[in-house]
Amino acid sequence: MTSQVSSPAEQADEAVVGEQRKPGRTAKDVRRVDRVIIRFAGDSGDGMQLTGDRFTSETASFGNDLSTLPNFPAEIRAPAGTLPGVSSFQLHFADHDILTPGDAPNVLVAMNPAALKANVGDLPRGAEIIVNTDEFTKRAMQKVGYDESPLEDGSLDGYHLHPVPLTTLTVEALKDFDLTRKEAERSKNMFALGLLSWMYHRPTEGTERFLKAKFAKKPEIAEANLTAFRAGWNFGETTEDFAVSYEIAPATTAFPPGVYRNISGNLALAYGLIAASRQADLPLFLGSYPITPASDILHELSRHKNFGVRSFQAEDEIAGIGAALGAAFGGSLAVTTTSGPGVALKSETIGLAVSLELPLLIVDIQRGGPSTGLPTKTEQADLLQAMYGRNGEAPVPIVAPRTPADCFDAALEAARIALTYRTPVMLLSDGYLANGSEPWRIPEVDELPDLGVQFAQGPNHTLADGTEVFWPYKRDPHTLARPWAVPGTPGLEHRIGGIEKQDGTGNISYDPANHDFMVRTRQAKIDGIAVPDIEVDDPDGARTLVLGWGSTYGPITAAVRRLRSAGEAIAQAHLRHLNPFPKNLGVVLKGYDKVVIPEMNLGQLATLVRAKYLVDAHSYNQVNGMPFKAEQLATALKEAIDG
Repeated sequence: MTSQVSSPAEQADEAVVGEQRKPGRTAKDVRRVDRVIIRFAGDSGDGMQLTGDRFTSETASFGNDLSTLPNFPAEIRAPAGTLPGVSSFQLHFADHDILTPGDAPNVLVAMNPAALKANVGDLPRGAEIIVNTDEFTKRAMQKVGYDESPLEDGSLDGYHLHPVPLTTLTVEALKDFDLTRKEAERSKNMFALGLLSWMYHRPTEGTERFLKAKFAKKPEIAEANLTAFRAGWNFGETTEDFAVSYEIAPATTAFPPGVYRNISGNLALAYGLIAASRQADLPLFLGSYPITPASDILHELSRHKNFGVRSFQAEDEIAGIGAALGAAFGGSLAVTTTSGPGVALKSETIGLAVSLELPLLIVDIQRGGPSTGLPTKTEQADLLQAMYGRNGEAPVPIVAPRTPADCFDAALEAARIALTYRTPVMLLSDGYLANGSEPWRIPEVDELPDLGVQFAQGPNHTLADGTEVFWPYKRDPHTLARPWAVPGTPGLEHRIGGIEKQDGTGNISYDPANHDFMVRTRQAKIDGIAVPDIEVDDPDGARTLVLGWGSTYGPITAAVRRLRSAGEAIAQAHLRHLNPFPKNLGVVLKGYDKVVIPEMNLGQLATLVRAKYLVDAHSYNQVNGMPFKAEQLATALKEAIDG
């Protein structure tokens, strides 16, 4: 959802006036809180991702800051009513700047016993639990190990329990529709969404427009979902069980003025690639094979032929990158998207791109591994693969975004490096960023970098006899980039391929001295890439530095804020460029007594830092498929400070 206003504050004020007081609203206690964390949970067929996405969109339009964490099984339709089949969507929204989806939900909406059992352990005492009592049958409870009903055995006495027969109420609300009971039951997620929308004073018009558009060809289904949604809202207004509703004011100071929209990491990345192609005045070509969690980028780019985007769904990973490299040779901004297993398959062609010295973006949306691993869970374990996962000396620059919205800027930066230095570039996102979302300020076009390139137009070298010729490997003295000659340009015919080339001429060469020179030159080109110095946030002159990369930014920053509010001194720095490192990184690291590196792997960045800078960096690692929690990191960093 996009909102165009002079500032987010004005947008928010309009939402408050228009939505916080519905006509005829029952007089109930309204409490103002500064933030809330809600988790929707149910079977993977219960529509929890759609429910969470709609609640998020309305929250974004209201003007709150937000962060989301979708969590779902790898199976298309996981076994119903089982713990492995539980799908959840967590949303943290607030009236101030926030950085993570939250450590522990304040509210759990559990659509069945499996959803309750899988998530109740994450709740703090006093949290609110809304359960669909219709699903708490003896068989459903036994399937997940409940001998007695948790709604009656006292095990939930420490929580505010709201038993609601969601299915029955939904079916009753839709009794006038020509639907079977099973068809009517499918709208229970909309009933739950309506109830939560009432409970937290969310706008409703956007969801109503969405449902009408989604089911435009099935108007009866659209009206049934709208009826269930409104019934949920009305239930909240009229039932005595929900005596309190909550207001979370818009985040009036969290954002600078501008036009904002809620955006996921994969969507931001797709938009960044399109923007890069426009700023470079090149057609965008995507050669890809569907793989979780990167497929959304292929889906999105395929919708934008009007921007000169060509998307090619190949028969496999190797064909995808092969087509992309061919498009790069032909003068396109070429991209291939994948995840860790796909990078392994693409490695030979990445090496070929290094040898050909052509611009190519390899987007790796990391997931749990090895092998198939955890397709829908997050991890940061492809860093060393990105650095070294090719035969021979084949250096590749690496860029990593830190938030969902930052994926847009990271795509532009990766394109800048690829086009300027004529090299393949690895962009390392992950499942947490890809599927998570946050508000994003849509930039003005004049704020975007100029990525214009010059193709070779004619001869660039004069032989001893005065003959003018084209040398495909005659380099720019500043960037060491070779010329980019588009096929079909008269006089610029040249040889390409994986066999080593002679410096300058590009002819095949087996000369040892030439190979040594070319290997060192390719490495020098990567080492010489201009990247900004790393910035350090250290207001108190700390002795301990926490260094992160990629999606750990949110949890690390939230943990640092907690420590500083408790009077602790700690410095923070975060890497976007992982190859080459910023020129000042070594000096920064040696300025602290302790360096702690939290990673969602077993210490890959720490290994690189120790090897390059001889700094005794301490790893703090997690590989459970989930992002760090802020409290967990705060505890670990406090121990490092005190140790």
